[in-house]
Amino acid sequence: IDARGLLALPGGVDAHCHLDQPQEVGRMADDFESGSRSAACGGTTTIIPFAAQMKGQSLRAAVEDYHRRAADKSCLDYAFHMIVTDPTPQVLAQELPSLIQEGYTSFKVYMTYDDLKLNDRQILDVLDVAHQHGALVMVHAENSDCIGWLTDRLTGDGRTAPKYHAVSRPQAVEREATHRAITFSELVDVPILIVHVSGGEAIEQIRWAHGRGLRIFAETCPQYLYLTAADLDVDGYEGAKCVCSPPPRDPANQEAVWRALANNVFSVFSSDHAPYSYDDPDGKKPGGHEQHFHHIPNGIPGLETRLPLLFSGGVVGGRISIHQFVALTATQPAKLYGLYPRKGSIMVGADADIALWDPALQVTIRNQHLHHNVDYTPYEGIDVTGWPVMTFSRGRLVSKSFDFLGQAGAGQFMRCGKPIVSI
Repeated sequence: IDARGLLALPGGVDAHCHLDQPQEVGRMADDFESGSRSAACGGTTTIIPFAAQMKGQSLRAAVEDYHRRAADKSCLDYAFHMIVTDPTPQVLAQELPSLIQEGYTSFKVYMTYDDLKLNDRQILDVLDVAHQHGALVMVHAENSDCIGWLTDRLTGDGRTAPKYHAVSRPQAVEREATHRAITFSELVDVPILIVHVSGGEAIEQIRWAHGRGLRIFAETCPQYLYLTAADLDVDGYEGAKCVCSPPPRDPANQEAVWRALANNVFSVFSSDHAPYSYDDPDGKKPGGHEQHFHHIPNGIPGLETRLPLLFSGGVVGGRISIHQFVALTATQPAKLYGLYPRKGSIMVGADADIALWDPALQVTIRNQHLHHNVDYTPYEGIDVTGWPVMTFSRGRLVSKSFDFLGQAGAGQFMRCGKPIVSI
């Protein structure tokens, strides 16, 4: 391999992506094959999607179902987080502890969405299991009752366009829930990770927690650096393409997120890839019909563009160092989710997961050049500098010069160790 003029970096670890996830509303366009293909072409070599428990379902059944969905499909190595939506006494006393011992050492709880959310007491119970058995809990922090109240007022007044999604989920609902999650972490004395932090008000709460010596980790995503609420109000219903939760904010909050990345408030930078097509019977505009904002499937695609967007805006833009880039996108997620040093590093004994980057390559992001199964990218037309021109997974060349060279089913499932929370 002639790598002259290229940067050899650890392959990315995308620790927050959704693939072929069963749900009540919408259908994801990417399965493990198309999702891992897209990730590989963007310099990512490890993915950690979610085995989601449906209410009334055992957690173990959810994990077994997700293994069936992943079998013989992923071209990259992968692990699972779990999503806990129904923490019954059996789940808390038997299933969660046994699954943690089997290598499922991280799980997510929601403070919003009717089909996913837990109440405060349930979250405390889940955190207590994590405390007892050495797991890491990820928290989607938005106040569900506030969102519901605002949504009812908006829709009652006939304000149903995509742009009102952002109005229904202001920073205040994220700030309050973030503070509440931090309080729960302090009560139980267990680390947590706040996912997809969108702006300055939640960041203030996290910095406050750090000042108290609390073990609060945080993640952010490209949409909070490159999109704003104005993108939900373009060309009428086209704004549905940018509907995600929390919603993108404004330029001032974009800068707040950049500063927090530079100041190491964030430990992880993920895509939160949630692949709903636009023109699709189960997508954002089913059958060509416009939906009220609160019925639009929440989420945007981003597996393939995650790393170039951060590299270009962060490293090339002078906002973060190359060392911070590697830590945010590979090393620290591998540590927090129990995959280090096998993943997230280039060292003796680690897997040969390497991305060779051309730091000067100029690319205009176009959906037609991406490898996911989604019919759009929210980053269409954005110019970036720097792109991974070769990606190796365990020493196998899986992408080169925007072409996918991997093989479905070549990826291995990885059982995770205990989180390393002293990163």
